[in-house]
Amino acid sequence: MKKKIGCLHAHYTNIEYIENAFSKFDIEWLHFVDPGLMHRVSTDKNFKKSDAQKRVKEQVEWIAECKVDAILITCTNYIALLNEEQLSLPMPIIKIDEPYFEQICQLQQPQMILFTNPATVEGTVKRLNAHAEKYGSLNFEVIIIDNAFEFIMQGLGERYNQEIMNFLYQFNNEERPLSVAQLSMVEAAMRYELETGKTVINPLHALVDYMIDQLELKSLSVE
Repeated sequence: MKKKIGCLHAHYTNIEYIENAFSKFDIEWLHFVDPGLMHRVSTDKNFKKSDAQKRVKEQVEWIAECKVDAILITCTNYIALLNEEQLSLPMPIIKIDEPYFEQICQLQQPQMILFTNPATVEGTVKRLNAHAEKYGSLNFEVIIIDNAFEFIMQGLGERYNQEIMNFLYQFNNEERPLSVAQLSMVEAAMRYELETGKTVINPLHALVDYMIDQLELKSLSVE
């Protein structure tokens, strides 16, 4: 039976990533995109954290009312604002960063995590450290690719990807594992992998494996 999954995104570019990654499965996607929330959070000093949390709660409840089998949240800032104790929903809420966290925590060695959006770093790192507690500790360096995120917000996706790839090439001789923390960075990371043969961990691949298992998607394969 076809699965119906609701997705909450902070930017429309994430839609293509998700649909392409799961193209082999018989899934009906309902996409909900709201870039305005993070804009308010970063620019409106009168917009409180509690206001942002209320907005995320309203969005998730609205998606749930569309009778979906699961809800996927692809924005790490939205995930950080989500208070599940205030929700009582019959379907699972899947957070894109948790399978990714699990993958990098299992490496158990010093590593590098790249971001393009500075506003994403604090919430993501806080959640990562909480996830890593069961492993003892996690040794990682956060690196922000300055002035790149503005390109994707302006609709300049190819320029955005090139900026990321140019940055990645600086680490050709780096021995520490390397990962990108944002879904918007996946395409550039995959291109870099193809060109260099170096692995760059990304949240999308971990998510696909997780959802296949958790939602029993193998039975929905259209191959």
